[in-house]
Amino acid sequence: MVQPFKLKSSRMVLDRRIFRLREDDVENPVSGKSMLASVLESADWCNIIPVTPEGNVVLIRQWRHGTRKVTLEIPGGLVDPGEDPAAAAARELVEETGYQPRRVIPLGTVAPNPAIMSNTTHIFLGLNATVSGATDFDEHEDIDVELRPLADIPALIGRGEIDHCIVISAFFHLAVRAGGQLGVLPSMT
Repeated sequence: MVQPFKLKSSRMVLDRRIFRLREDDVENPVSGKSMLASVLESADWCNIIPVTPEGNVVLIRQWRHGTRKVTLEIPGGLVDPGEDPAAAAARELVEETGYQPRRVIPLGTVAPNPAIMSNTTHIFLGLNATVSGATDFDEHEDIDVELRPLADIPALIGRGEIDHCIVISAFFHLAVRAGGQLGVLPSMT
């Protein structure tokens, strides 16, 4: 049976705006050997699949520094300390797109990369999203809004136009709720 590694010590190596790098000195319970494990600590994240009354998904295009390219995604971001994840998802939707959902439904959570990250991503469906006002980008965001039919999502993923793994996992959670059908809304809506 797999057992937890013993934590011998821990120290913060780097502290940045959206993450901290922690180094843990751990001992393997089977071999007894020690190693340094690097862990990225971050606040929890949220994302939301916003669907308009017409059945379009509100998507965003934005630059991503890690891959050095513009990506097609759903809105999302950091959950502020003490903030409810559903409220954070609705806030991020308004800030990034100007759309407001009438109903926010939790779809699930995922661990973005449990090998090296400590946080959770909370996934939501935003129903009957309509334009409610202007966007409110932070100083480092440049976003274009794009509406695509929900039925187009499988092809966008299949062609690699949507390749962000956390976004794909959100659509997977939606498909699970829809009886395994990607690109349709579940009957609970």
